[in-house]
This record gives sequence, C-alpha cells and structure tokens, in this order.
Amino acid sequence: MKKVAVSLFAILASTSFAVAADAGCDAFKWPVTREQELFPAAPAAQSGASLAFGEAADMALEPVDAVSFTVSPQRAPAAGTFGATANVAVPTEGELQISLSDEAWVDVIQDGQAVKSAGFSGVKTCPGIRKSVRFKLTPGAATIQLSGARKENLKVAVLAPE
Repeated sequence: MKKVAVSLFAILASTSFAVAADAGCDAFKWPVTREQELFPAAPAAQSGASLAFGEAADMALEPVDAVSFTVSPQRAPAAGTFGATANVAVPTEGELQISLSDEAWVDVIQDGQAVKSAGFSGVKTCPGIRKSVRFKLTPGAATIQLSGARKENLKVAVLAPE
C-alpha cells in the first residue's frame, strides 16, 4: 500500500510540474509557441552569422570582451559573460520579435543607432524560453547584439510579432 501511495504521489507531482511549466510559458505577454517549436531543432550559428527571419539559431557566443559590437550595448555586460552579433534582414512590415532561450541583453542596431525596444516580456518559469523583445524597424539590414549571457550558447528566434 505504501508503494502505491508513493507511486501515486510521484505521478501527481510530475503532472503538477508539467502544468506549472505550461502555466509559466502562458505568463508571457504574447504567445511563444513558435519558439517552443523552433528551439529544439535550431541549427548552430557563429557570431557574425546572418539569421533568417522566421527561424531560430543556436548561437555560439564568445567572451564579451572579444565581440566587436557596432554600438556599445545599452546595458554594460558584466565581466566574464558572453555575447555575439548577428545580421538580419528586416521585412517590409518592419517589426521583429527576438526571443532568447536564456538570460542575455539584446540590442538591435539599424543605421548605426541602437533602436529602443517596442515591447518586452520575460518569464523565468518557462522551460527553454527566457525573454522576448519586440522592435519597430525600417525594412532593410539590422544587427542583433547579444551581451551579458552567462552561458556560451543561446538560442535565438527572429520572428514577426503575432
């Protein structure tokens, strides 16, 4: 009987954890289901790569001191953290939603200037997705700057806002 009770408790606890994980992702201001689908199969990319709009990449980061940022990050990265840059072609609609798998600062640079974010949502309780930031840009080239990451890799999705 004791084994049955322990087994039942374990099943209930794992079910509660799964429900809590889903509830954590629902706490974002907008849906992150596309990121949840893209991140597991995200292909590897190096700093300086071009990221495809509508896709995700698993970015290999470098020590932040070794990254050549176009513009200094708006939030100074702590020593010992990691970063990267990536290029992206902004579509005609001119809006980007950049989502990250873990904590890091994200800046978007266009025409040599840092662009202020148009929206931010961050949740610490969503497995595999930490933050999502929106930017209003003009169509054309832009640079994504990642800094202050505590790990040497970071999954990044570049999407249109839903």
